[in-house]
Amino acid sequence: MDPDIDPNVIAEIWSVICERAEHPKESSYTSRLLLDEKGIDKVLEKVGEESTEFILAVKNGVDKRTVSEAADLLFHILVALRAADIDLADVMKELEHRRK
Repeated sequence: MDPDIDPNVIAEIWSVICERAEHPKESSYTSRLLLDEKGIDKVLEKVGEESTEFILAVKNGVDKRTVSEAADLLFHILVALRAADIDLADVMKELEHRRK
């Protein structure tokens, strides 16, 4: 792993998402997603949209766009997990289990 990459960045993003869920701010995109009148459907629409954009970026071989869309997709998956009341720790444990 690149020594300049902070492995805690996902945990920090997760913490902010949880904070926005528990203490919504009108100015927060994350809070607005979590509080949308469509409920979890709004977040899942974003996951679908970002998945499609990621797939197209990879397919078209646009590295910079692929990186950007991957980040968007990961973020929206985290928001969807929070909206579904799934703890990120459970996902991480499952990944760890699969690694063995």
